[in-house]
Amino acid sequence: MTVTLKEIDRSNFYECVKLDVREDQREFVATNAYSIAQAKVETTCAVRAVYDGDEMVGFVMYGLDLDDGRHYLGRLMIDKRHQGKGYGRAATVEAVERLRRELGCREVFLWVHVKNDCARRLYESLGFVTTGEMNANGHEELMRLELNGAASGDAGRVNA
Repeated sequence: MTVTLKEIDRSNFYECVKLDVREDQREFVATNAYSIAQAKVETTCAVRAVYDGDEMVGFVMYGLDLDDGRHYLGRLMIDKRHQGKGYGRAATVEAVERLRRELGCREVFLWVHVKNDCARRLYESLGFVTTGEMNANGHEELMRLELNGAASGDAGRVNA
């Protein structure tokens, strides 16, 4: 599997907004259409389609939050037809590497829904740790990954 992140443009926009998670995951992540609209006004966010070869399998949004100065992996979604194949892990690693390379960040943050055990396990396996900070509604917990400036590869090795 070779996962790449590609810009969303006229050629792949409709395919991207049709990607969907399972019904039981809908409360965990905003729709791709919402995220693309958000990135239009939050100009320090990048939105990318996740591809395996020529097939779109998911979506990510990452960037700098101007309000708190933190670099975030703001969204990660893998289409329900492609879950359980390692795409979430590969897309997270690639997004973290892009944040490190393109923005020079030394740490990456993300919010994870308190009920989303699958995502939490994925992020923890890559070296993210909980900070103890909860969002205002108490449904999401902040996680942090410290980057040590290592070369590309598995995000877990970046932390090693």
